[in-house]
Amino acid sequence: MRTLLQTQRRGAFEIVASAAVLLLVIGCSNLDSPDDNATSTGTVTGAPNVAAVKALAQGLMFGTRTEMPDYIFMMGTLGREGYCLCNNEPRFISELLIGPIDGGSLGADIFLWRNPFKNIRGANLLLAALDKVADLTDDQKSATRGFAETIQARDFLNLLDARDSSGIPMEVSADPSEPPGPIKTQPEALDSIAKLLDDANTKLLAGGSAFPFLLTSGFDGFNTPQTFAQVNRALRARVAVYQKDYSTALTALSQSFISTTGPLDVGAYDVFTTNSGDALNILYDPSGVQYYAHPSFVSDAQSQPGGAIDARVTRKVRVIAPKTLLGVTSNLLITVYNSPTAPIPIIRNAELILLRAEANIGLGHPQDAINDINVIRTEDGGLAPLAPSFSGDLLDELLYEKRYTLFWEGGHRWIDMRRYGKLNELPRDLPTHKIISRFPLPQAECLPRNPTPAGCAPVFGQ
Repeated sequence: MRTLLQTQRRGAFEIVASAAVLLLVIGCSNLDSPDDNATSTGTVTGAPNVAAVKALAQGLMFGTRTEMPDYIFMMGTLGREGYCLCNNEPRFISELLIGPIDGGSLGADIFLWRNPFKNIRGANLLLAALDKVADLTDDQKSATRGFAETIQARDFLNLLDARDSSGIPMEVSADPSEPPGPIKTQPEALDSIAKLLDDANTKLLAGGSAFPFLLTSGFDGFNTPQTFAQVNRALRARVAVYQKDYSTALTALSQSFISTTGPLDVGAYDVFTTNSGDALNILYDPSGVQYYAHPSFVSDAQSQPGGAIDARVTRKVRVIAPKTLLGVTSNLLITVYNSPTAPIPIIRNAELILLRAEANIGLGHPQDAINDINVIRTEDGGLAPLAPSFSGDLLDELLYEKRYTLFWEGGHRWIDMRRYGKLNELPRDLPTHKIISRFPLPQAECLPRNPTPAGCAPVFGQ
């Protein structure tokens, strides 16, 4: 039986012609809108031309975006940031809060697996095509390789963040008839992702002054090989913190766009538009049809001087009529995204400052960590700064700031609480609710493997 990943290896050829992920070639008037007629499979796999390579490179930005709204709300549900109280799909409550999650579930199979691997495969097609195009300079090829590998690293990291100890396969072969590649453990996969980012960074720095294609507006300020390398280093810092390689994290951060004096929202973003053939940000929910915050987002919040609640609460949720689904009730509408075209952060300055604080906690440099935590507390939350002599649990303070600043942006709370063995501190709304630590591997990825990988077993939670 062909595995799901093998099916995606073959199906990923569709990326090249799909309106969901391909853009107009260089010279188009509206880069943020994909185009059905940008190129074809044959022009990439047979005798690729410059236009086809440019279109495929641009398409990676839309492919890596495809699952992010689903990724955010599903992992946000597991981390008790909020819920999808979706009347038409109660499994987003029953599976994610009660379980078990098996390999045929919505998250393990449909939403958080297929499209990331399609995009990774699309990047491999691009990398193979580059060597066949004579009309690109060596610098342009190097820049394009660095860009494609950075996008691949992001897709792999998202896949791994959802599965943790289940692991992930990382060998995406060109031949779908080949046996499936090995399942890498979480530490092995992080090592591979770190290496992919480092290799990509080297290629970006050798990539000259301009990409041979346009980037979307989500990369404004980071649309040359040298500035895009700062995004690469930001992602590398996140991986290094996950690895507890804190010295490497600080080095990567020093080469990123981190700034304690610049806007906290500066960064790289997934973009959405109302243009024909493009996608909207489905997390925008102005009338309260679906996305509600967990009540603890208000009840756990600290107060500003003078007694007002943490400013992030009033910016990110508002009180509306309560809604109940399967015994879960909330009256807090999530307002993080204020329009159907609101961008979603890939990584931004606020996270980098918090990653540096986390690295300094890990290295035993509490004062440096306090300095960075206070930037976020005061500027983002309106809270009083921690005293230089603060003697409380600095890690808990850091996790509080990450929870409120990165709320509903990428499943960060679930990932962070899992990394620090704190999942059992997450609230349970009902006695039947479980805390689930990971998604399993999809069934179709598991059936052809002998012996069956441990990550294929259903996850029941605690």
